[in-house]
Amino acid sequence: MFKDVFRLKPTHPDISKEVIRLAWPVIFSNFSRVLMGLVDMAMVGRLGSPALAATGMGAMLTWAIISFAIGLRTGTQTITARRLGQKKYDECGLALHNGLFMGLVYGIPMSIIGFKFAPNFVPLFLGGEAGLLCIEYTQVAFISVSVTSLAFIFQGFFAGVEKTKIHMQVSITSNIINVYLNAGLIYGLDGLTAFFESLNLAWIIPLWSWFPFPAMGVKGAAIATVIASGWSFIHYSTFLFSKKIKHKFNVLSFSHDSTMMKKQFWLALPMGIQEMFNSFGWSVFYKIMALIGIVELAATELAFQVMHASFMPAIGVGQACSTLVGKYMGEKKIKKAEASIIESVRFSEMIMGSVGVLFILFPHWIVPLFTADPQVQSLSIIGIRIIGILQFFDAVGMTLWFALSGAGNTIYPAVVESVLIWVFMLPASYYFGVVLGFGFYAPWVSIFFMIVSFAVLMAIKIKKGDWKKIEV
Repeated sequence: MFKDVFRLKPTHPDISKEVIRLAWPVIFSNFSRVLMGLVDMAMVGRLGSPALAATGMGAMLTWAIISFAIGLRTGTQTITARRLGQKKYDECGLALHNGLFMGLVYGIPMSIIGFKFAPNFVPLFLGGEAGLLCIEYTQVAFISVSVTSLAFIFQGFFAGVEKTKIHMQVSITSNIINVYLNAGLIYGLDGLTAFFESLNLAWIIPLWSWFPFPAMGVKGAAIATVIASGWSFIHYSTFLFSKKIKHKFNVLSFSHDSTMMKKQFWLALPMGIQEMFNSFGWSVFYKIMALIGIVELAATELAFQVMHASFMPAIGVGQACSTLVGKYMGEKKIKKAEASIIESVRFSEMIMGSVGVLFILFPHWIVPLFTADPQVQSLSIIGIRIIGILQFFDAVGMTLWFALSGAGNTIYPAVVESVLIWVFMLPASYYFGVVLGFGFYAPWVSIFFMIVSFAVLMAIKIKKGDWKKIEV
């Protein structure tokens, strides 16, 4: 099955065109998200290693809670795509309503809990100056959990009904808002004025001069994230009033179906728990790096953010794959579902492999854009080179993760990834990195073996073929 993945020309041209049609808007929006995220990191990185480590840890802790909504998004997309294939369009709208209800029930309490208790749990992961900054960031960032969860549901619905251009529009506008507000709220008007004047770019200053932006540091970055997240929810909502969406899928009826909601919940639950569980695992990974050293943590955060430049676009291909697998299984066209997987993995390899080569050859050109600290630069270059090699494996694992989810198998990838992270990667990182004193290098070697193993196990499961018989 996988022998066709390594061909330059598509084996299934029609399916290949469908993958491209669905994937390119998400790829474009994810590229914009990556670019904006790198700009964010460059802004915070100029505040020093503690600020960079603080925002990295804070973002990871916040994501650990938000990530449960990935399961809700996946459940919504899987049901929606399958019903689209079955031409049960009203039930696509029902899947959206169910998802939004579950997103509200989950997101609002989590926002409140995170805001109230951040000063209690953040010190468990990060201490010192960076820990205090992290509390500032995390407490505010948690407010975004509720609206981000709802935005994920919208994303799953629109991807499931093959309207991925909507995601592109929302993502680009919200990312621009985030970067604009980051600049103003991190540095303040006076700081921005001095910065742009030093670069002979004084003509840009009027973009911010209409409002007396205060210099808020990492807290300002968190506020910008909350506002941009709120905008993404509002922007997604406006598309429900489009005639093509409103009438075809009956999205404004506010009806519900308890039987479908149960099915959607049980699809979402394994992946939601896995995403949350594993995101906490990555928070623990950051904690291990913090035990090794604050410079090592800052370098890891920098390398991880740069890594998004490769796998965020591949997520777009994965979401296209998930939609097509679900739709074709709904139409009982299993051969086309298989072809969708082959073509999606092929595109992911092309995208992630190309970026991986750049990471391997030119990390010394990339790192100085985000930090001037020579120690952070030196370690980041090593991390980025390892990431470059991993791209060829991660392309397979990530795409097949989406393929199985689209088919309705959310348990297998959830269990496999959780076991690899918690049973292997984290214990190995701590034992070899902290106990035996190998430092920065040991956790990165653990990541390497974890990602390779995940790709192999996903490929074995797809080849086995039992996913073809799943009903949702």
